[in-house]
Amino acid sequence: MQSINHELTLRNVALADLEEYVREQEFSSYDGQLLWKITEFSRRKNEAVSGQKVSFYSPCFFTSRYGYKMCARIYLNGDSAGRGTHISVFFGVLPSQYDASLRWPFSQKVTFMLLDQDFVSHITASFIPDPDSHSFQGCPMFCSLEELNRHAYVRNDVMFLKVIVDTTGL
Repeated sequence: MQSINHELTLRNVALADLEEYVREQEFSSYDGQLLWKITEFSRRKNEAVSGQKVSFYSPCFFTSRYGYKMCARIYLNGDSAGRGTHISVFFGVLPSQYDASLRWPFSQKVTFMLLDQDFVSHITASFIPDPDSHSFQGCPMFCSLEELNRHAYVRNDVMFLKVIVDTTGL
């Protein structure tokens, strides 16, 4: 009986790993672009303001099938210089199994785009990461909280943030 329980535990672990892999594949892109659908905006914003959960991460995405693994991080009530006045967005390169085959340091241009769902006025900011930094980098004052109400950046409690990594030269 003990042997069967041990085998069942091992299979449950393997199944959990497989489920995580499938989930990653479902949401991953391999072209250096991520269209991040941020649902339940109002609840998430309230959590950020109250300090309950100040930030959250996007799904991972890649520059190619064997390229850099990346994600974004958003603070709906701002971070550092933007705290309380702006939405802050940051970008990070994550460790992956193909890192040894990639050129380092990562130095591709990154663009954030907050989509206006009426397609009138998207908010865009770009930067080239600091090759000496090992932390997330980005835009602490990406979009003022006032600006959110001027266009359709949030509709039906959903916001869309697009992240574009220039894959030229990779």
